[in-house]
Amino acid sequence: MLTRLADLGIRVPKRILGFAAFVLIAGAVFGVPVADHLSAGGFADPGASSTAANDLLAGRFHAGDPNLVLQVSAPGGADDAAARAEGERLVGALRGEPDARQAESYWTAPAPVAPGLRADDARSGLVVATVTGDDDQAPKRAAAIVDRLLADPVPGATVTAGGQAIAYHQVSDRVTADLTTAELVAVPLTGLVLIWVFGSVVAALVPLAVGLFSIAGTLALLRGLTAVTPVSVYAMNLTTALGLALAIDYSLFIVSRYREEARSGLAPADAVRVAMRTAGRTVLFSALTVGLSLAALAVFPVYFLRSFAYAGIGVVALAALASLVVVPALLTVLGPRLDALDIRVPIRRWLRRPPPRPVPAERSFWYRVASAVMRRAVPAGLAVTALLLVLGSPFLGVRFGYPDDRVLPPVSSSHQVGDALRTGFASNAAATITVVLPEVSGEPGALDRYATALSRIGGVTGVSSATGTYAAGGQVAPPSGAPMVSGASAYLAVRTGLDPMSDEGKKVLEAVKAAPSPGEALFTGLAAENEDSVAALGDRLPLAIALIAATTFVVLFLLTGSILLPLKALVLNTLSLSATFGAMVWIFQDGHLSSLHGSTVTGYLVATMPLLMFCLSFGISMDYEVFLLARIREHWLESGRTPADNERAVSLGLGHTGRIVTAAAVLMAIVFAALATGSVSFMQMFGTGLTLAVLMDATLVRGVLVPAFMRLAGRANWWAPGPLARWHARYGWTESGRIGESGPAKAASVADTG
Repeated sequence: MLTRLADLGIRVPKRILGFAAFVLIAGAVFGVPVADHLSAGGFADPGASSTAANDLLAGRFHAGDPNLVLQVSAPGGADDAAARAEGERLVGALRGEPDARQAESYWTAPAPVAPGLRADDARSGLVVATVTGDDDQAPKRAAAIVDRLLADPVPGATVTAGGQAIAYHQVSDRVTADLTTAELVAVPLTGLVLIWVFGSVVAALVPLAVGLFSIAGTLALLRGLTAVTPVSVYAMNLTTALGLALAIDYSLFIVSRYREEARSGLAPADAVRVAMRTAGRTVLFSALTVGLSLAALAVFPVYFLRSFAYAGIGVVALAALASLVVVPALLTVLGPRLDALDIRVPIRRWLRRPPPRPVPAERSFWYRVASAVMRRAVPAGLAVTALLLVLGSPFLGVRFGYPDDRVLPPVSSSHQVGDALRTGFASNAAATITVVLPEVSGEPGALDRYATALSRIGGVTGVSSATGTYAAGGQVAPPSGAPMVSGASAYLAVRTGLDPMSDEGKKVLEAVKAAPSPGEALFTGLAAENEDSVAALGDRLPLAIALIAATTFVVLFLLTGSILLPLKALVLNTLSLSATFGAMVWIFQDGHLSSLHGSTVTGYLVATMPLLMFCLSFGISMDYEVFLLARIREHWLESGRTPADNERAVSLGLGHTGRIVTAAAVLMAIVFAALATGSVSFMQMFGTGLTLAVLMDATLVRGVLVPAFMRLAGRANWWAPGPLARWHARYGWTESGRIGESGPAKAASVADTG
């Protein structure tokens, strides 16, 4: 197949490039406006009890959790005439908004409830409301409502907008802006490094062209998917970062192998064929491993993660397609001009340096590293393993949570309001636990007794129900008149002053759930939604890990014909990723180096991000594993297959690929590091974690652990049970890199690149 693709690129290169240009332009025109069609939510589990509670609240009571909080202050404090006038104006305007419900404020609430809506220092008061819609619709509606409300404020009063709906809207805006900035930084810097790696400006443009093709195509694909399913706006980050990174990887390996074969004396057309049979074959296997790793995200119930599966599969497939179809055509058209505009020539002349001579693999830096490691395989392997285990040890104390306003910079209005609610109010208006009773017991006084019991729970500041308002085990006010009963259904609002993401807030939720209720009870609010979402992700995690492990094992077996090497890859990649996650806990959960990244330390990690990082990092790690193993196997098959030949094959494989893998890792790290410069903390963690994972994998794992393991395993590296070995010999895809040879019988060079 790859030979036919190479021949197609050689035979009709201009037609292929013309069609690719058409697809690029059409994809860009259709896909660039995709941000207007993407959703900002996707964190909630649609099958969770908290989601069912929200649906009942909206459907039967036209109510919901307070997700819009406006903090009103004035020079004279909350009781200043300007603050009162502004609070009353805001409540009146909110009650006239079709998408707002349950508007209340310090200045209009019943006497028992009002003190909880005033700051402890009496300098400000709150206006709270529920904006209808899901976690995509509500943020957009809340932002539009706030824009209208703040267009004509009362003189002397200051209004700061917050709440979960505003926080999500601000996160979406920040991520979009940060992505643009990251691209403006990463693309030019990547181009400069590519020029330095390739030497030629023309050659450096090849991976950039492939990257633009895969990114434009994936954006068009995502826009098409929005017509049938919600797609998260955050998937755009993966599309641009991974599309550029994989395009660089795949193009770099194919072009490098083409250059190697051309330098050995092959005609350009034959060099293209060999590059496709070797590097192209490995690109195909790499795309399978990366794509299948990202596909595992589709098993999770939240569409935030499923969106990354859609984007990941699309961008990997398009990057591989462009590399296997467009790159051969480009190499054919460019020919010797591939090395045009070599910036190193004038630099060498200026420095009066002689032209460089090709360095044999046996004299390369990475060959010497591999040989040195294998001479001391046990101490070297144990030392790096111990280092990775130490780096990974903080992950044993990992805690997961739900993203709130604290993922934003402190200057964001929602973050400021959130901090005020957590520290400056007796009752946290955003921490309300809503208890929904689909069918209340008909026993007289059941609802009254339940509300009384809930009000006695430590940390609960008050309970509102259809029978009245309760505090400290007694009724303190009659019913407020809000419709909290509908037929046989009812709901109660349990107020607390605790941070819903804190351990104390979670204990209050547990106590509320444990209280005997007059019928089935469903719970919602930030604490309940956090608990349900984290539990849903944890329930599906074993399935995702099993799918990744199984598919990776199968793909690597098809590549190598070995049983041991896929197992080795799974163990080493897990070890490397544990070190990455340990670093993320140490930095972002425990707060070390917070002065550098500037994000607020919450004491937990946003639960979706480690899962995303795991699938993506695992796929990228296997990307380099495939490149290295393919070249090692090429030399192994060409040898006498003795233990000494195994060591030489490892050294030669690393010698041929080490420089290219390192360059690819640096380039990929630049792309991911650009994401770490953003202002949203979970995207900072995403970019930082992937950068560390790529660099550790390309150095410690590929440079030390792989040679050490393969030296100790010896010829067993290539062992498989008899039936599997015979199956692989008959059906395994082992195309040769030699002209005129292919098929299992002549499998002599199943390589990646060099």
